[in-house]
Amino acid sequence: MSNLTVVAYDDVATAQEVAQTLARLQTEHNIVIEDLVIAERRMDGKVKLHQSQKLGATGAAGGALWGGLIGLLFFAPLLGMAVGAASGGAAGALTDIGVDDDMMKSIGAQLEPGTVALFALTSQGNPEKVLPEIGKFRGRLLQTSLTSDGEQAVSDAVEQREGAPA
Repeated sequence: MSNLTVVAYDDVATAQEVAQTLARLQTEHNIVIEDLVIAERRMDGKVKLHQSQKLGATGAAGGALWGGLIGLLFFAPLLGMAVGAASGGAAGALTDIGVDDDMMKSIGAQLEPGTVALFALTSQGNPEKVLPEIGKFRGRLLQTSLTSDGEQAVSDAVEQREGAPA
């Protein structure tokens, strides 16, 4: 089951550091990230979404692989790779998985100008490893789909309250 956690930060740089920390924790197999997006409320009031995953590039790479393999069957691997990359890239660019863009823009519009919200859609995690790492960055929990205990633990960690992991 996936869990959505939304944390507000004072600036884009801090949210990007948190995103990099979460990416590192994923490579260490301490968390599984399905989607990670930063919603920035600009000074002019507009909301800009910074997507972490390039679905078009991922689709193109997968399409090239499958196209090349299919092309081998018909003795035209380069043509198969080219067609596969093009179709995979188009499919990846048109695919919108993860957190709903309209919801992110709606929450982003509620932020103070110049601040950001980090949206993390995760399916697994090791709280003992993750919470101390993200607790290093001062944030404010806006929304989560975690249980009450999980929500309290995340809130304590990101807001650096008493009893939070150090």
